[in-house]
Amino acid sequence: MDVEVERKEVAVDDDGRVRTGTVWTATTHAITAVIGSGVLALPWSVAQMGWVLGPIALVVCAYITYYTAVLLCDCYRTPDPVHGKRNYTYMDVVRSCLGPRDVVVCGIAQYAILWGAMVGYTITTATSIMSVVRTNCHHYKGPDATCGSSGTMYMVLFGLAEVVLSQCPSLEGVTLISVVAAVMSFTYSFVGLFLSAAKVASHGAAHGTLLGVRVGAGGVTASTKAWHFLQALGNIAFAYTYSMLLIEIQDTVKSPPSENVTMKRASLYGIGVTTVFYVSIGCVGYAAFGNAAPGNVLTGFLEPFWLVDIANVAVVIHLVGAYQVYAQPVFACYEKWLASRWPESAFFHREYAVPLGGGRAVRFTLCKLVLRTAFVAVTTVVSLVLPFFNAVLGLLGAVAFWPLTVYFPVTMYMAQAKVQRGSRKWVALQALNVGALVVSLLAAVGSVADMAQRLRHVTIFQTQL
Repeated sequence: MDVEVERKEVAVDDDGRVRTGTVWTATTHAITAVIGSGVLALPWSVAQMGWVLGPIALVVCAYITYYTAVLLCDCYRTPDPVHGKRNYTYMDVVRSCLGPRDVVVCGIAQYAILWGAMVGYTITTATSIMSVVRTNCHHYKGPDATCGSSGTMYMVLFGLAEVVLSQCPSLEGVTLISVVAAVMSFTYSFVGLFLSAAKVASHGAAHGTLLGVRVGAGGVTASTKAWHFLQALGNIAFAYTYSMLLIEIQDTVKSPPSENVTMKRASLYGIGVTTVFYVSIGCVGYAAFGNAAPGNVLTGFLEPFWLVDIANVAVVIHLVGAYQVYAQPVFACYEKWLASRWPESAFFHREYAVPLGGGRAVRFTLCKLVLRTAFVAVTTVVSLVLPFFNAVLGLLGAVAFWPLTVYFPVTMYMAQAKVQRGSRKWVALQALNVGALVVSLLAAVGSVADMAQRLRHVTIFQTQL
């Protein structure tokens, strides 16, 4: 009896690579990159703006992010969005559409914010674990118990976990991690939303005011109100930012259909899901706590302690995956440059394999093993030395928001689509550019003011809640 074995042919793209990404894998990458633990700070941001401007800011920033993402999707191939030459990274797109002069500015902004996010994720992970320890301590020892702890050990453990995960060969290799991280982001978002909704139901009315935190007696000073308003505006705007990773995600997508069509759908789904979570948690959380909304909505709840613990653990798991989504483009950038600089070096090109049995093996180069480990180690040390880096990260986000999310996508699209100067579309796109620049500058001012306050109370090598 003959048994025929059907072998599935592997489709090879026009550049000789095999891509397996679909609209769903791209969507999970997008959600993982966009939805971070910052979603839990949105009630505080809405509290600084109030019921009028808070929801408006959430929706407007979502639309701007989606619109510029759609423009950027058409720039993956140049000069034609369907049949043109592929651009593998964000900087490749800038080089193809605008020329080499803009590449340096783009590279500094993109990789600074990627690395800054990695540092911020390391710190946030430690504080989430510390929150679990504190919640359990108060539950078992009473609300008046002393439950302080340092996050140094937790940062080191997180760094060790990222060293292992960093050996994934590329962004496609972390798809499973990205899926798990996306599920975790839903988990802690739903827990925060559920606890906030339950709190609103328990007191039978929504708290908050039309203009947010009051100035004067029982409120804050006018200057503090202004700084916090600007910082909240920046937090909301930057919470949606993912353009700096869009091209790298799009490069994992197979065709047909064309990559720009798939990525536009993925951006719509990813940003759509993100917007639903952001508006829900921001507004319901504000309704629950009013103008006294905490910086992290989960810290406003001590019971049920097990549910709060689940949410914080989900934050940790999500950041483990999101760290790699941000790290892999950084790894790819310097490894590509080093490999081209020393094309004959075995350190960069010789591949080693560790058999796992069953025909499977772990493959790596010494370059990836040594340099990725060193990079994660340095990131962890910086997180330990600068526990206030979340404030610095806010400044980096403010600086990077305008060029990466708005200016470059808009300018590259106009260059590729040959938008006529002085036309209605040209005027509208330039107005968007100027408006985003103003928002970015104002948010930077608010972030600097907040950072100055944090610098007065910093303790090196010690992270406290």
